[in-house]
Amino acid sequence: MTDSPATPAPHKVTLYRNGSVYTAADPFATAMLVDGDTVAWVGSEQAATSIADASMEVIDLHGALLAPGFVDSHVHLTETGIALDSLQLGGVRSARELLDAVASFCVSASSAGGTVLGHGWDETQWVDSALPTRDELERAAGGRHVYLSRVDVHSALVSSSLAAAAGLPAAGSNDTDGSGAGSQVKRAAHTAARLAARRLPAAALRGYQQRTLAEAAANGYVALAEMAAPHIGSIEDLQLAVAWNTGPDAVPEILPYWGELAGSAEHARSILDRLGVPVLGLAGDLNLDGSIGSRTAALREDYSDAAGERGSLYLSSAEAAAHLAACSLLGIQAGFHVIGDAGLDAALDALDQAAADVGEQKVRAAGHRLEHVELADADAIRRLANYSVTVSAQPGFDAAWGAADGLYQQRLGSRRGGMNPFASFYAAGVPICFGSDSPVTPLRPWSSVRACLQHNNPAERISARAAFLGHTRAGWRAARYRNPMAGQLVPGAPASFAVWAVEELMVQVADGRVQSWSTDPRARTPLLPALDTGSEPVCLQTVRDGRELFASGSLRG
Repeated sequence: MTDSPATPAPHKVTLYRNGSVYTAADPFATAMLVDGDTVAWVGSEQAATSIADASMEVIDLHGALLAPGFVDSHVHLTETGIALDSLQLGGVRSARELLDAVASFCVSASSAGGTVLGHGWDETQWVDSALPTRDELERAAGGRHVYLSRVDVHSALVSSSLAAAAGLPAAGSNDTDGSGAGSQVKRAAHTAARLAARRLPAAALRGYQQRTLAEAAANGYVALAEMAAPHIGSIEDLQLAVAWNTGPDAVPEILPYWGELAGSAEHARSILDRLGVPVLGLAGDLNLDGSIGSRTAALREDYSDAAGERGSLYLSSAEAAAHLAACSLLGIQAGFHVIGDAGLDAALDALDQAAADVGEQKVRAAGHRLEHVELADADAIRRLANYSVTVSAQPGFDAAWGAADGLYQQRLGSRRGGMNPFASFYAAGVPICFGSDSPVTPLRPWSSVRACLQHNNPAERISARAAFLGHTRAGWRAARYRNPMAGQLVPGAPASFAVWAVEELMVQVADGRVQSWSTDPRARTPLLPALDTGSEPVCLQTVRDGRELFASGSLRG
């Protein structure tokens, strides 16, 4: 478990008033008092007038919303920073456009030499899905190493020189089996290429992480679950991430995980000792399978657009069971990245075996989690609920790829309707929390909440309140955070919140059979921003444990 920052906030008292406070303590609250790192009081405007004095800073919210800060339950700090500062490829629509973008980047003022890093290409959006060759990438970059991650970050395009540096097979046709023989590399070849491309000094790694933390703070996040793993970055990378929790900078809290396979309790202890920093568990991006976009997610049936392909299982059920049992014996969280239905079958069989080995109670008590779980039927959901496994899901995936003509339809056909079953998880009692998997989808929490409300399968939509709780309090609970009051604004809770400029506040539900929203205060339900009309809320301030992480110029204007 991580500790509070070594450098506490200077003690001060701040009164926020003349706004709307999202709190279960008082659905009509317009004001909140913060004393040091703690919420001291919430209440009415009249009461705020009576307690205001010269010893406190008074901030007039001018109608803004003050709400618990967001927790992103699945982030990659360094990867996000690299993506934010690298060549953006989400808008290219052909191999030729991609090559032109690489060439232009290499002669631009922002290009500082070294490896050309880019992110976001998606061949399913191209007129012609044919990919450039390694040699074409090499020529476009003038001989520099090139690493361009796909939007899902489960495969990449690499140049000839980077492939050679990573020890990949000689170039040939585009890769179809994960060997790394073409420009697109997957599975083990992708890991080798990514690590070769990211051999960066500590100062560069820290700079990229700082870029991510600033982006998160400016978007209302007070905590980020860092899903580190050996195939993504080094232990040094993890150590740098954890160090933010005890450093002097006011940044979102890091909730760190390390995704490395353990075969026994003793092995798990040795991994934890080797890390040299505290982590919440051996969970997160320990891959059981890959992604839908790269056709590496393990499916029960063939991909609709690739006969004979069913993705990959990276671990056996026996290996996953041993890992779950080891972590259960130590009382720490285990977890896996799992997306396809065959991948989920393997995870559930592993849970059954671990329970047989160490007992169901130990498995449940450890608070294990699964990342993504995009394709799950009713029986699988029932089995997840039985073991109290938390699902850490990404609503932005459905928003990006779940439409009738989107990626899921291309890859899965009619199976698209079973993707990201948020309402089904809730109905079955499966604990669920939400994140972005940044850099796969951006750090935009209200977009993620809206994606829950507007799920492409109407049967899987959830209310704004359920989605907001999944992005806030549920994130703390999923990490088994030390303070059970985290994620709410009531007296005695941590002063971790964000202030938002909003156009309208309302209660929004996802059931099309009833009125979908209400502004009637008699409902006694705290109001949230209207997300189906107008622009998204704008963050004015982010505060964690009483320390200001971000403030816009207009907050105190």
